[in-house]
Amino acid sequence: MESTGQNPLQANDTTLMDFILVGFSDVPNLRGLLFGVFLIIYVIILMGNSLIIIITKVNPSLQTPMYFFLGNFSSLEICYVSVTVPRLLTDLCRQNRNISFLACATQMYFFLIFGASECFILTAMAYDRYVAICNPLLYPLIMNNRLCIQLATGCWITGIPVHIGFTYLIFSLHFCGSNKLNHFFCDIPPVLKLACGDTFMIEMLVYEVAVLVVTIPFLLILASYVKIISTILKLPSAAGRAKAFSTCSSHLMVVALFFGSGIITYLRPKSSHSTGMDKFLSLFYTIVTPMFNPIIYCLRNKEVIVALKKSLPKWIAL
Repeated sequence: MESTGQNPLQANDTTLMDFILVGFSDVPNLRGLLFGVFLIIYVIILMGNSLIIIITKVNPSLQTPMYFFLGNFSSLEICYVSVTVPRLLTDLCRQNRNISFLACATQMYFFLIFGASECFILTAMAYDRYVAICNPLLYPLIMNNRLCIQLATGCWITGIPVHIGFTYLIFSLHFCGSNKLNHFFCDIPPVLKLACGDTFMIEMLVYEVAVLVVTIPFLLILASYVKIISTILKLPSAAGRAKAFSTCSSHLMVVALFFGSGIITYLRPKSSHSTGMDKFLSLFYTIVTPMFNPIIYCLRNKEVIVALKKSLPKWIAL
């Protein structure tokens, strides 16, 4: 198809007007199985994170900054997976997998926004653990209700202006030739592969945004945990050390899963990108990791388990 050099979102009939999400159409015999698996995972994510949100809201023992941020993180997880998974499930059931430029840009924008917000919330959670363990006497004063709300609000909205401009720049590129997007949602690497002309500046911008949104928060989390671990090791009692480690282990596991897959996807060299690996990594950080998060926080957190044991019988009785 011919490109007119106009913005694809405002182009005329001669411009490439939509993409075809190839997804998993190359394995037609597995589409039914994949639909079932992804649907079950999606339900687990929705139910698990909804349970965490409810339990942290209604249980008095969980009315602390740590669980306030956990509730926000679970809300983000529901939003994050709902950007991609419903569309994936729909595409597995139909032949027409076309997605318009506007729909593709919208999906990418919200995916980036919620992904960035998760990075920031995980950083805020690390700061909360840092203050709780390294400055326990000042913890109630520092992590007051006002600061928690300000941090959570900042995590939700900070990426909005950045990603508006970022998404607009990507979809202002010229797209011509094939419109087959070899992916199951509109992620940055597969969309850039379909762009015509030199995309070097956009690729450099991708790295810069990834450094700001992914690498810097990850380094801040690492710095927090270096200080946290050094403080824990100085505690005189083994019981105190075990309790301190237990409050951090769940968060550390989620950080490793989420940031590890994100850094590999967006910061590895373009020459090492392959369609199969990109899809696998994308499945990992868009579906698998969000499924593990509520499981990790519920099974490895004694306070949440105790709260669930107290609350579930009451809810069942209702």
